[in-house]
Amino acid sequence: MSVIKTDVLIIGAGPSGAVSASILKEQGFDVTVIEKTKFPRFVIGESLLPLCMDLLDEANLLEAVEKKGFQKKFGAMFRKGDKSCDFDFSEQFSKSWSWTWQVQRSEFDKALIDEVEKKGAIVLYESTVEDVEFKNDKVLTSVSSKQGTDIFESKYIIDSSGYGRVLPKLLDIEKPSTLPSRSAFFTQFKDVNRPEGKDNNRIQIIVINDAVWVWMIPLDNGITSVGFVGDVNLFEGSLKNDQKFRKLVDSNEILKERFGCLEYVFEPKKIIGYSSAVKQFYGDKYVLTGNSTEFLDPIFSSGVTFALASGVLAAKLIVKELKNEKVDWESEYVDVIQSGVDVFRSYIEAWYDGSLQTVFFSDGINQDIKEMICSVLAGNVWDSSNHYVKKHKKAIKTLAKIIEFKQNI
Repeated sequence: MSVIKTDVLIIGAGPSGAVSASILKEQGFDVTVIEKTKFPRFVIGESLLPLCMDLLDEANLLEAVEKKGFQKKFGAMFRKGDKSCDFDFSEQFSKSWSWTWQVQRSEFDKALIDEVEKKGAIVLYESTVEDVEFKNDKVLTSVSSKQGTDIFESKYIIDSSGYGRVLPKLLDIEKPSTLPSRSAFFTQFKDVNRPEGKDNNRIQIIVINDAVWVWMIPLDNGITSVGFVGDVNLFEGSLKNDQKFRKLVDSNEILKERFGCLEYVFEPKKIIGYSSAVKQFYGDKYVLTGNSTEFLDPIFSSGVTFALASGVLAAKLIVKELKNEKVDWESEYVDVIQSGVDVFRSYIEAWYDGSLQTVFFSDGINQDIKEMICSVLAGNVWDSSNHYVKKHKKAIKTLAKIIEFKQNI
């Protein structure tokens, strides 16, 4: 067993860990990334938000992604029965990118971490964190691999392990999410029936019924990701996964016409009870980023955005601390990230209680209001000049009540 020194140890080579590693490395610090799997590897969460572009740019990783030629995403459409609501990212209240990407995460994540390696970070794949000890001015992390077990001595540790939630488990700081338990059931299709025009490349959200909605995300290689989301028990039963998924597809005319006879890229997978939370985001010499902190819901594709935002901010604050500058982690990190999470939580709750759907599927939304809501859907949840950000807890529900009142006159 050997002791290996590094300035910062990062658990997880996904987007959050990659942006942290890139920023820290460019500031001259030694960085080691510990990754449990071998890349490329499959992971869900293919749809980005425009705010991601600024965050990737800040980490100097935007060009590496641009070279991959991923499917561009210019907005999103929501559908319910014969009604629809179309959001175009070029029509926003906030100053923001008018587009982003829909990505095969296996290729997206690999492009980011490969670029980080080029910058000089050490990335160790198929390695697992077994234990962490915080001792005086250093962190001792036990890491096992095919070669054996080593101890990594670092000044700081970042947990970007996502659903692995390494430090939350080791430090016993997990807690249940405040959101109801829901599950996702998903696959990809070889989409030979992909339509022409706008629907060729944009994400669509279709409301199946009060309990289930589905995403359709076209990717650049002729593949489309399709996933059903609903209460935990809805996807259970005696049928095999492929049979159950086919039955769900056939239950909706839009899905049946487009995907009814198409071939799965992989057998449908389930993530049961995906929402999660933690008791704290940071501690002495450690910080949690991305899904290691909290995962809300896939409805507005906020997962990668928060992974990048928290990864960028955490790295910048660690740089300050390692340069002996004072950092107030509660106000500079927790309060900032939590404020954005809370905005999306309000919109997620409004989606599931029906008030946001009342707004989306009304006969017409005031254009100024629609642009403010569009900015939220683009990820600009820190723009407090936007009324629908600043007053997120009440704004949507108030608007829904006004719409319902007018409809009943």
